[in-house]
Amino acid sequence: MKLSARNQLKGKIVGVTKGATTSHVKIDVGGGKVITSSITNQAVEELNLKEGDVAYAIVKASDVMIAVD
Repeated sequence: MKLSARNQLKGKIVGVTKGATTSHVKIDVGGGKVITSSITNQAVEELNLKEGDVAYAIVKASDVMIAVD
């Protein structure tokens, strides 16, 4: 599959926590960084996501904010 999104981070699923309708999927993308995505339980089931699987965190945003202290 090819996507237009430039921010594609490959990693390993380190956690899938299901709620009533939404799941939190944690992907370790390396360097001590873990990205968490909130997706529907149906999407988790359709993608058959489970700990240990390789997956991509894909970030698509129209705006990126930068802040400093």
